[in-house]
Amino acid sequence: MHIHILGICGTFMGGIALLAKQQGMSVSGSDQNVYPPMSTQLEEQGIELIQGFDPKYIPEQTDCVVIGNAMSRGNPSVEYVLEKGLNYRSGPQWLCENTLKDKWVLAVAGTHGKTTTASMLAWILEYSNLEPGFLIGGIPENFGLSARLTESPFFVVEADEYDTAFFDKRSKFVHYRPRTLIMNNLEFDHADIFDDLAAIQKQFHHLIRIVPANGLVIYPDTETNLHQVIEQGLWSDSELTLSDEGWGYRLLKKDASHFEVYFDGDKQGEVKWPLIGLHNVNNALAAIAAARHAGVPAKHCCDALGEFQNVKRRMELKGESDGIEIYDDFAHHPTAIKSTLDGFRAKVGDNKIIAIVDLRSATMRSGIHRETLLASLLEADEVIIHKPAEYGWGFPESEKSSIANLHILPDVDSILVHVKNMVKSSDKILVMSNGGFGGIHQKLLDQLAG
Repeated sequence: MHIHILGICGTFMGGIALLAKQQGMSVSGSDQNVYPPMSTQLEEQGIELIQGFDPKYIPEQTDCVVIGNAMSRGNPSVEYVLEKGLNYRSGPQWLCENTLKDKWVLAVAGTHGKTTTASMLAWILEYSNLEPGFLIGGIPENFGLSARLTESPFFVVEADEYDTAFFDKRSKFVHYRPRTLIMNNLEFDHADIFDDLAAIQKQFHHLIRIVPANGLVIYPDTETNLHQVIEQGLWSDSELTLSDEGWGYRLLKKDASHFEVYFDGDKQGEVKWPLIGLHNVNNALAAIAAARHAGVPAKHCCDALGEFQNVKRRMELKGESDGIEIYDDFAHHPTAIKSTLDGFRAKVGDNKIIAIVDLRSATMRSGIHRETLLASLLEADEVIIHKPAEYGWGFPESEKSSIANLHILPDVDSILVHVKNMVKSSDKILVMSNGGFGGIHQKLLDQLAG
């Protein structure tokens, strides 16, 4: 059987390609933007990547075209599929029909932390010799792949609330039928498809509706927006994190690289790891709770996390020159940016932090966060915002004045010039973007080396 994937270099669709390949199917795919790490991962697995969406690249012997949610009407390949009456599926529907049936699905949902938490959970199960399958929107360093299929009954999936496809406007995660569900948090995001927070909460309610009575829903006690979702109906057991009546913690190190784990007030174990930040502590608590539901003792979960390696593009050190370190992080929402910077400040102490933020996501580009973004960057000593001239909005002057060293620049070249003129030995450069950002990380390293 041959499948052709439209939008194959998206993190989710790239995972679909790997799973299909592991099931013995032949796989090809097209995309407009082909860049690492997903392109590298696919090429290493022998999957053919085609630049662009000319219909001639869809092989004649294709049995099913899997269409990513970035594809829309007017795309030449989409129009060809519809005109020729080819068999097609969305990625989530294909996943449900070909991979998730008969599996104990452990799904990780929420605005922030899905990739990291799903990676933690998959690693705990792997450490416990349960050999889970998984599909994660990033590449966990413990595995080196974003997706794999195994004989294990357990399958971990990152459960995204974004819509499924141009022909299916439900959130992706309603296709996954989880038995164990983590909901990390919930804020307004994806302004290109959701009108308001209530619209996203409705989709989370639909997700909860399909968790069986013997399933488990895990969420933080501190998340008001999730409590409002729960109030709409809950038919399963639940456990709270960040709660005295559920899963809690006590820091043993300020940057959260060492902490104790508690359940109902009783100590379960300690986690000592290379990650930082309170957001990762909550990610860990949720992963521990989910793994415990699958039968792994909490103490064993803590031991596993001690050997957890983070996901690529999550506080990933890209290189160092003359004491100047360059980090890459996927944060692209004010809450995630603040959590990342808080943890980073606790780690580096008084060293100068230069934060470079790419306004790439649809929500960022729309200006939805223009009144809250700068406040999330107060821990940085110097802030550089990548804001192309065509974005027709500005930051309020009251917000701009809160950042002593703020620079709003229109392109990567101007950012490189600015950094070259002001960076000094021992500075820490933190680049935050959910895209390729014009290869800025390597360009910065090349500039420093020169």
